[in-house]
Amino acid sequence: MENNTNPKKTLLAVFAHPDDESFGIGGTLALYASQGVDVHLVCATKGEVGDVAPEFMEGYASIAEVRTAELYCAAENLGISEVHFLGYRDSGMPGSGNNSHPQSLVSAPLEEVAAKVVGYIRELRPQVVITFDPHGGYFHPDHIAIQKAALQAFHAAGDESQFPGDLPAFQPQSLYYMVFPRGFLRFAVRLWRLIGKDPTKFGRNKDIDLEKMAGAQDFPIHAVINYRSVAASKIAADECHASQFDMGPSNPLMTLFRRLSSGKDNFMRAHPPVTGKRKLKDLFAD
Repeated sequence: MENNTNPKKTLLAVFAHPDDESFGIGGTLALYASQGVDVHLVCATKGEVGDVAPEFMEGYASIAEVRTAELYCAAENLGISEVHFLGYRDSGMPGSGNNSHPQSLVSAPLEEVAAKVVGYIRELRPQVVITFDPHGGYFHPDHIAIQKAALQAFHAAGDESQFPGDLPAFQPQSLYYMVFPRGFLRFAVRLWRLIGKDPTKFGRNKDIDLEKMAGAQDFPIHAVINYRSVAASKIAADECHASQFDMGPSNPLMTLFRRLSSGKDNFMRAHPPVTGKRKLKDLFAD
Protein backbone atom coordinates (compact mmCIF):
# COMPACT_ATOMS: atom_id res chain seq x y z
CA MET A 1 0.00 0.00 0.00
CA GLU A 2 1.17 3.52 -0.81
CA ASN A 3 0.32 6.01 1.93
CA ASN A 4 -0.07 9.70 1.08
CA THR A 5 2.84 9.62 -1.36
CA ASN A 6 1.40 11.93 -3.99
CA PRO A 7 3.98 14.76 -4.26
CA LYS A 8 1.28 17.21 -5.35
CA LYS A 9 -1.55 18.25 -3.06
CA THR A 10 -4.75 16.70 -4.39
CA LEU A 11 -8.32 17.00 -3.14
CA LEU A 12 -11.20 14.77 -4.25
CA ALA A 13 -14.82 15.81 -3.64
CA VAL A 14 -17.40 13.02 -3.98
CA PHE A 15 -20.98 14.17 -4.48
CA ALA A 16 -24.25 13.07 -6.07
CA HIS A 17 -25.54 15.77 -8.44
CA PRO A 18 -24.46 18.78 -10.45
CA ASP A 19 -24.73 21.78 -8.04
CA ASP A 20 -23.72 19.82 -4.88
CA GLU A 21 -20.16 20.99 -5.40
CA SER A 22 -21.07 24.69 -5.62
CA PHE A 23 -23.96 25.18 -3.20
CA GLY A 24 -22.16 23.05 -0.62
CA ILE A 25 -18.42 23.77 -0.45
CA GLY A 26 -17.71 25.70 -3.64
CA GLY A 27 -15.75 28.30 -1.70
CA THR A 28 -13.40 25.70 -0.25
CA LEU A 29 -12.86 24.04 -3.63
CA ALA A 30 -12.12 27.41 -5.24
CA LEU A 31 -9.72 28.38 -2.45
CA TYR A 32 -7.62 25.24 -2.73
CA ALA A 33 -7.61 25.40 -6.53
CA SER A 34 -6.35 29.00 -6.30
CA GLN A 35 -3.49 27.73 -4.11
CA GLY A 36 -2.38 25.22 -6.73
CA VAL A 37 -4.08 22.16 -5.26
CA ASP A 38 -5.27 19.66 -7.87
CA VAL A 39 -9.04 19.60 -7.20
CA HIS A 40 -11.17 16.80 -8.67
CA LEU A 41 -14.89 16.12 -8.49
CA VAL A 42 -16.64 12.75 -8.66
CA CYS A 43 -20.31 13.29 -9.53
CA ALA A 44 -22.48 10.17 -9.28
CA THR A 45 -25.35 11.35 -11.53
CA LYS A 46 -26.24 14.08 -14.00
CA GLY A 47 -29.29 15.27 -12.07
CA GLU A 48 -31.70 13.81 -14.61
CA VAL A 49 -34.87 14.28 -12.55
CA GLY A 50 -34.26 17.79 -11.26
CA ASP A 51 -37.07 20.25 -11.92
CA VAL A 52 -36.02 22.55 -14.76
CA ALA A 53 -38.20 25.41 -16.00
CA PRO A 54 -38.85 25.53 -19.79
CA GLU A 55 -36.70 28.63 -20.31
CA PHE A 56 -33.61 26.71 -19.20
CA MET A 57 -34.25 23.88 -21.68
CA GLU A 58 -33.68 26.07 -24.72
CA GLY A 59 -30.94 24.50 -26.83
CA TYR A 60 -30.80 21.31 -24.79
CA ALA A 61 -32.32 17.89 -25.48
CA SER A 62 -32.62 16.77 -21.84
CA ILE A 63 -32.41 17.88 -18.24
CA ALA A 64 -29.17 15.91 -17.94
CA GLU A 65 -27.65 18.03 -20.72
CA VAL A 66 -28.69 21.27 -19.01
CA ARG A 67 -27.30 20.27 -15.66
CA THR A 68 -24.08 18.85 -17.10
CA ALA A 69 -23.44 22.14 -18.90
CA GLU A 70 -24.14 24.02 -15.67
CA LEU A 71 -21.70 21.77 -13.83
CA TYR A 72 -18.90 22.36 -16.33
CA CYS A 73 -19.55 26.10 -16.06
CA ALA A 74 -19.30 25.89 -12.26
CA ALA A 75 -16.19 23.70 -12.40
CA GLU A 76 -14.43 26.26 -14.56
CA ASN A 77 -15.26 29.05 -12.12
CA LEU A 78 -14.11 27.00 -9.14
CA GLY A 79 -10.88 25.87 -10.80
CA ILE A 80 -11.75 22.17 -10.66
CA SER A 81 -9.21 20.20 -12.70
CA GLU A 82 -11.63 17.51 -13.91
CA VAL A 83 -15.17 16.26 -13.38
CA HIS A 84 -15.62 12.46 -13.25
CA PHE A 85 -19.12 11.03 -13.68
CA LEU A 86 -19.98 7.62 -12.22
CA GLY A 87 -22.80 7.09 -14.74
CA TYR A 88 -25.78 6.55 -12.45
CA ARG A 89 -29.21 8.13 -12.80
CA ASP A 90 -30.65 10.69 -10.40
CA SER A 91 -32.92 8.85 -7.92
CA GLY A 92 -35.14 11.78 -6.99
CA MET A 93 -36.43 12.58 -3.52
CA PRO A 94 -37.65 9.98 -0.96
CA GLY A 95 -40.74 8.12 -2.14
CA SER A 96 -40.31 9.16 -5.77
CA GLY A 97 -40.87 6.54 -8.46
CA ASN A 98 -37.38 7.42 -9.70
CA ASN A 99 -35.95 5.68 -6.61
CA SER A 100 -36.71 2.31 -8.19
CA HIS A 101 -35.38 3.07 -11.68
CA PRO A 102 -32.89 0.28 -12.51
CA GLN A 103 -30.13 2.79 -13.33
CA SER A 104 -30.73 4.99 -10.28
CA LEU A 105 -27.93 5.51 -7.81
CA VAL A 106 -29.96 4.15 -4.90
CA SER A 107 -30.69 0.97 -6.86
CA ALA A 108 -26.99 0.28 -7.39
CA PRO A 109 -25.23 -2.10 -4.96
CA LEU A 110 -23.09 -0.19 -2.45
CA GLU A 111 -20.06 -2.35 -3.29
CA GLU A 112 -20.36 -1.45 -6.97
CA VAL A 113 -20.46 2.31 -6.32
CA ALA A 114 -17.65 2.10 -3.76
CA ALA A 115 -15.48 0.18 -6.24
CA LYS A 116 -15.82 3.00 -8.76
CA VAL A 117 -14.84 5.61 -6.17
CA VAL A 118 -11.89 3.43 -5.11
CA GLY A 119 -10.73 3.49 -8.73
CA TYR A 120 -10.62 7.29 -8.73
CA ILE A 121 -8.88 7.44 -5.35
CA ARG A 122 -6.16 5.07 -6.57
CA GLU A 123 -5.82 6.92 -9.86
CA LEU A 124 -5.82 10.49 -8.50
CA ARG A 125 -4.16 9.73 -5.12
CA PRO A 126 -5.78 12.53 -3.10
CA GLN A 127 -4.58 13.32 0.39
CA VAL A 128 -8.04 14.71 1.22
CA VAL A 129 -11.48 13.32 0.36
CA ILE A 130 -14.69 15.29 1.01
CA THR A 131 -18.27 14.06 0.90
CA PHE A 132 -21.65 14.58 2.60
CA ASP A 133 -22.42 13.91 6.25
CA PRO A 134 -24.32 10.65 7.00
CA HIS A 135 -27.66 12.48 6.58
CA GLY A 136 -26.66 13.59 3.10
CA GLY A 137 -27.05 17.22 4.14
CA TYR A 138 -30.81 17.28 3.68
CA PHE A 139 -31.71 13.57 3.53
CA HIS A 140 -31.65 13.19 -0.25
CA PRO A 141 -31.41 9.43 -1.01
CA ASP A 142 -28.61 9.98 -3.54
CA HIS A 143 -26.62 12.08 -1.07
CA ILE A 144 -26.85 9.34 1.54
CA ALA A 145 -25.97 6.63 -0.99
CA ILE A 146 -22.84 8.38 -2.28
CA GLN A 147 -21.76 9.24 1.29
CA LYS A 148 -21.86 5.55 2.22
CA ALA A 149 -19.93 4.64 -0.93
CA ALA A 150 -17.31 7.36 -0.34
CA LEU A 151 -16.84 6.23 3.29
CA GLN A 152 -16.35 2.61 2.25
CA ALA A 153 -14.06 3.61 -0.61
CA PHE A 154 -11.90 5.79 1.64
CA HIS A 155 -11.07 2.82 3.85
CA ALA A 156 -10.88 0.24 1.06
CA ALA A 157 -8.60 2.20 -1.28
CA GLY A 158 -5.54 1.54 0.88
CA ASP A 159 -6.21 -2.19 1.17
CA GLU A 160 -4.87 -4.10 -1.83
CA SER A 161 -7.11 -7.06 -0.99
CA GLN A 162 -10.24 -4.97 -1.56
CA PHE A 163 -11.36 -4.18 -5.11
CA PRO A 164 -8.07 -5.43 -6.66
CA GLY A 165 -7.22 -3.95 -10.04
CA ASP A 166 -4.41 -2.51 -12.13
CA LEU A 167 -3.71 0.43 -9.81
CA PRO A 168 -1.76 0.10 -6.54
CA ALA A 169 -3.58 0.61 -3.26
CA PHE A 170 -3.47 4.16 -1.94
CA GLN A 171 -4.67 5.45 1.43
CA PRO A 172 -5.75 9.11 1.57
CA GLN A 173 -4.77 11.13 4.61
CA SER A 174 -8.16 12.50 5.70
CA LEU A 175 -11.90 12.13 5.11
CA TYR A 176 -14.10 15.16 5.74
CA TYR A 177 -17.86 15.66 5.81
CA MET A 178 -19.33 19.01 4.84
CA VAL A 179 -21.68 20.09 7.66
CA PHE A 180 -24.24 22.83 8.21
CA PRO A 181 -24.32 24.64 11.58
CA ARG A 182 -27.67 23.68 13.16
CA GLY A 183 -27.94 27.06 14.90
CA PHE A 184 -28.19 28.83 11.57
CA LEU A 185 -30.70 26.29 10.27
CA ARG A 186 -32.93 26.80 13.30
CA PHE A 187 -32.73 30.54 12.73
CA ALA A 188 -33.54 30.00 9.04
CA VAL A 189 -36.69 28.06 9.92
CA ARG A 190 -37.92 30.92 12.11
CA LEU A 191 -37.04 33.51 9.46
CA TRP A 192 -38.77 31.58 6.68
CA ARG A 193 -41.95 31.38 8.76
CA LEU A 194 -41.70 35.09 9.60
CA ILE A 195 -41.79 36.04 5.93
CA GLY A 196 -44.76 33.74 5.33
CA LYS A 197 -42.95 30.84 3.65
CA ASP A 198 -43.03 27.11 4.39
CA PRO A 199 -39.62 25.99 5.75
CA THR A 200 -40.41 22.37 4.81
CA LYS A 201 -40.49 23.32 1.10
CA PHE A 202 -37.32 25.31 0.54
CA GLY A 203 -35.46 25.81 -2.74
CA ARG A 204 -36.48 26.21 -6.35
CA ASN A 205 -37.69 22.61 -6.42
CA LYS A 206 -39.35 22.86 -2.97
CA ASP A 207 -37.58 19.63 -2.01
CA ILE A 208 -35.48 20.78 0.96
CA ASP A 209 -37.01 20.48 4.43
CA LEU A 210 -35.18 23.06 6.56
CA GLU A 211 -37.19 22.01 9.61
CA LYS A 212 -36.00 18.41 9.37
CA MET A 213 -32.42 19.55 8.78
CA ALA A 214 -32.53 21.86 11.82
CA GLY A 215 -33.74 19.03 14.06
CA ALA A 216 -31.25 16.44 12.84
CA GLN A 217 -28.09 15.24 14.55
CA ASP A 218 -25.62 18.07 15.09
CA PHE A 219 -22.26 16.93 13.75
CA PRO A 220 -19.13 18.44 15.32
CA ILE A 221 -17.19 21.06 13.40
CA HIS A 222 -13.49 20.21 13.30
CA ALA A 223 -12.34 22.50 10.49
CA VAL A 224 -13.42 25.93 9.30
CA ILE A 225 -12.16 27.09 5.92
CA ASN A 226 -12.19 30.82 5.21
CA TYR A 227 -12.74 31.34 1.48
CA ARG A 228 -13.42 35.09 1.45
CA SER A 229 -10.50 35.69 -0.91
CA VAL A 230 -12.27 33.64 -3.61
CA ALA A 231 -15.89 34.45 -2.73
CA ALA A 232 -16.50 35.86 -6.21
CA SER A 233 -15.60 32.49 -7.75
CA LYS A 234 -18.01 30.71 -5.40
CA ILE A 235 -20.85 33.10 -6.32
CA ALA A 236 -20.10 32.73 -10.04
CA ALA A 237 -20.25 28.94 -9.69
CA ASP A 238 -23.56 29.16 -7.82
CA GLU A 239 -24.99 31.27 -10.62
CA CYS A 240 -23.98 28.65 -13.20
CA HIS A 241 -26.66 26.38 -11.68
CA ALA A 242 -29.45 28.81 -12.51
CA SER A 243 -31.92 26.03 -13.40
CA GLN A 244 -31.84 24.64 -9.88
CA PHE A 245 -31.78 27.41 -7.36
CA ASP A 246 -32.14 31.17 -7.12
CA MET A 247 -28.93 32.19 -5.41
CA GLY A 248 -29.23 35.86 -6.29
CA PRO A 249 -30.33 38.95 -4.35
CA SER A 250 -34.01 37.97 -4.69
CA ASN A 251 -33.44 35.03 -2.32
CA PRO A 252 -33.33 36.64 1.15
CA LEU A 253 -32.26 33.50 3.01
CA MET A 254 -29.25 32.83 0.79
CA THR A 255 -28.25 36.49 0.90
CA LEU A 256 -28.41 36.38 4.71
CA PHE A 257 -26.54 33.08 4.83
CA ARG A 258 -23.69 34.55 2.82
CA ARG A 259 -23.43 37.46 5.22
CA LEU A 260 -23.63 35.36 8.39
CA SER A 261 -21.26 32.65 7.17
CA SER A 262 -18.62 35.34 6.50
CA GLY A 263 -17.20 33.29 3.64
CA LYS A 264 -16.56 30.14 5.66
CA ASP A 265 -17.27 26.42 5.12
CA ASN A 266 -17.57 23.97 8.01
CA PHE A 267 -16.32 20.39 8.08
CA MET A 268 -16.31 17.39 10.35
CA ARG A 269 -13.17 15.25 10.07
CA ALA A 270 -14.49 11.69 9.99
CA HIS A 271 -11.03 10.09 9.72
CA PRO A 272 -8.62 10.18 11.39
CA PRO A 273 -10.39 10.99 14.67
CA VAL A 274 -9.86 14.50 16.03
CA THR A 275 -8.36 15.03 19.47
CA GLY A 276 -8.65 18.34 21.28
CA LYS A 277 -10.94 21.28 20.63
CA ARG A 278 -8.78 23.34 18.30
CA LYS A 279 -10.46 23.90 14.93
CA LEU A 280 -8.31 23.25 11.89
CA LYS A 281 -7.91 25.96 9.27
CA ASP A 282 -6.45 23.69 6.62
CA LEU A 283 -7.91 20.35 5.47
CA PHE A 284 -4.41 19.12 4.62
CA ALA A 285 -3.15 19.71 8.18
CA ASP A 286 -2.44 16.74 10.45
